Amino acid sequence: MVQPATIPSQMDEKKGLLLLYQMLLIRRFEEKAAEQYTKAKIRGFLHLYIGEEAVAVGITQALTDDDNVLSTYREHGHALARGIDADIIMAEMYGKQEGCSRGRGGSMHLFDASKKFYGGNAIVCSHLPLAVGMALASKKQKKATITCCFFGEGAAAEGEFHEALNLAALWKVPVLFVCENNLYAMGTALKYTHAMTELEKKGASYGIESAAVDGMDLMAVVEAANIAVAKVRSSSKPYLLVCNTYRFRAHSMFDAELYRDKKEVEEWKKRDPIPQFENYLLQKNWITETEIAAFESKIEMKIKLAVAFAEAGTWEHLDQLTKFVYSES
Repeated sequence: MVQPATIPSQMDEKKGLLLLYQMLLIRRFEEKAAEQYTKAKIRGFLHLYIGEEAVAVGITQALTDDDNVLSTYREHGHALARGIDADIIMAEMYGKQEGCSRGRGGSMHLFDASKKFYGGNAIVCSHLPLAVGMALASKKQKKATITCCFFGEGAAAEGEFHEALNLAALWKVPVLFVCENNLYAMGTALKYTHAMTELEKKGASYGIESAAVDGMDLMAVVEAANIAVAKVRSSSKPYLLVCNTYRFRAHSMFDAELYRDKKEVEEWKKRDPIPQFENYLLQKNWITETEIAAFESKIEMKIKLAVAFAEAGTWEHLDQLTKFVYSES
């Protein structure tokens, strides 16, 4: 049964502290991942989420545990916000079988069905049609669940983006499309890849209600997410939310990052969502500087234990090589 539209309370002390903790956890986890990558502990590709934490945390807080979540290859932040443990994620990135994908997916393919987190999808825009299909399944089964699909503005230039929005609108399915517009996709500025740079306007051509929000402002994202989720859940129709944000690090650890001015990056860092939200909580007297330091210490220990868990993890045996690859029936 579809539930009536209700917009959760925007913020209180308990919720504020939880969201700050989640953003700090994502930031420190990503910093440690970068460090371990330089030590060759993590191999393959690594795409960091540093700077975009307010989007993952702000959107995820509006979802229920029963809702579906799909993401791109820059998904560590979404996975942590969704509740997948840092130990499990780090083990996956190490390639150990204690990881959420048994070490077979690595950084780009985090997957945990128990959390209804369905990737980690490495092909740009490949998961948008999947999200529409999952939302259609929920509708046919008369479930109250919605599907939330994170993607970047690079995906919005792909044909599958338009196909997915068209079918979502045509079939009237409960899917929330969340575009994380960090302005550069893999390495080309938005103005060189999109004739219409106000990406939220793309939803209108399919009759999909759309909005844009400052993705560097956690409070703004929380409010926009609560409204969007409530509308999707009550109407069983799609919604496009564009979160204008910025990644502070390169596209990936292999990226020489020659396509944007370092001064621009430094200007965006002044809008870092974490100190902004810390200041909000301090002004509300919901936290003290000492308590923020305590959060940092707690998170430091958690990540230290995650690395130890990954280091102690085990490799799959060679006799398991074809498991999950070829059918035995």
